[in-house]
Amino acid sequence: MKYSIIVPVYNEEEVVLECYRRLTEVMQQTGETYELIFVNDGSRDQTAAMITQLCNTDSSVKMIDFSRNFGHQIAITAGMDSASGEAIVVIDADLQDPPELILQMIEKWKEGYDVVYATRAERKGETGFKKWSAALFYRTLNKLSDIDIPLDTGDFRLIDRKVCEAMKSLKESNRFVRGLVSWVGFRQTSIAYVREERFAGETKYPLKKMLRFASDALIAFSLKPLRLASVLGSFVSLFSFIFLLFVVGQKLMNFSTTPGWASIIACILFLNGIMLVILGVLGEYVGRIYDEVKGRPLYLVQEKRNFVQQQQQPLHDQHIVTEQRAVNDQRQMNQEQRYVGF
Repeated sequence: MKYSIIVPVYNEEEVVLECYRRLTEVMQQTGETYELIFVNDGSRDQTAAMITQLCNTDSSVKMIDFSRNFGHQIAITAGMDSASGEAIVVIDADLQDPPELILQMIEKWKEGYDVVYATRAERKGETGFKKWSAALFYRTLNKLSDIDIPLDTGDFRLIDRKVCEAMKSLKESNRFVRGLVSWVGFRQTSIAYVREERFAGETKYPLKKMLRFASDALIAFSLKPLRLASVLGSFVSLFSFIFLLFVVGQKLMNFSTTPGWASIIACILFLNGIMLVILGVLGEYVGRIYDEVKGRPLYLVQEKRNFVQQQQQPLHDQHIVTEQRAVNDQRQMNQEQRYVGF
């Protein structure tokens, strides 16, 4: 298989057929083998049924059907785990990212680049708040992160097989795929493009999910929030100590002081607020540690379609199975001998 196209989908019945049509037109132009891997992330509409129908009529279409909704980043991960191509492309089904750009990515890949990511030069059909918040997110993340994550890029990209294998070795639960691709390194380049409006349907990233996504990205790739909490705590402690010296000095010098509950309550609320913020930051990190140590699988698959199953075990596994059978036969013979002697 030369190319694997990973398409995560969630309630995309309005766009999945058009997405399939345009991807097929693009990939047929390459004249090389390809597979379209649709990862159904627990859709509640007819998305899974429509992809199943495509699988029945086109052997290049494959489907991974999750047991429930595990999230967009996990769906991309599942696609990478099952992809068999020498080059793997990740693209969303909403067609905001033009499939025609894949041909340019392939050209860059053949020039020797291991990662070709698409940079959004313009974003059509998005609100001013969306554009502003996205710009703020990418620039804040880049400043706070310990690695260089490209600005204004999404998950639309091509990666080489060796990059995919490196990604498969990363099993963390709270995943930020575009950050992980930057973390593994290799030779990378970009292609600028204009991001179109959604072909149909509604966005699957409301404000709540966007905030969760941003916090996952920041915490996964930076310890600076913890360091900032420490600096803030030290600053508040120093300020409180100086204020305490000022109060003691006033008392020793017999300056008249005006007692007031308002100032005391304000200081208490301010200090408690700082402590709660610091505890919240610590809780975010501890919560993610808890997610990792549970050791649960990243996703569960209820069905796969059009994937070729391996009929023969690797020679190493066959050798182990043969030895294990010999050991079991010997144990059974020993048990029979003991039974006869008894």
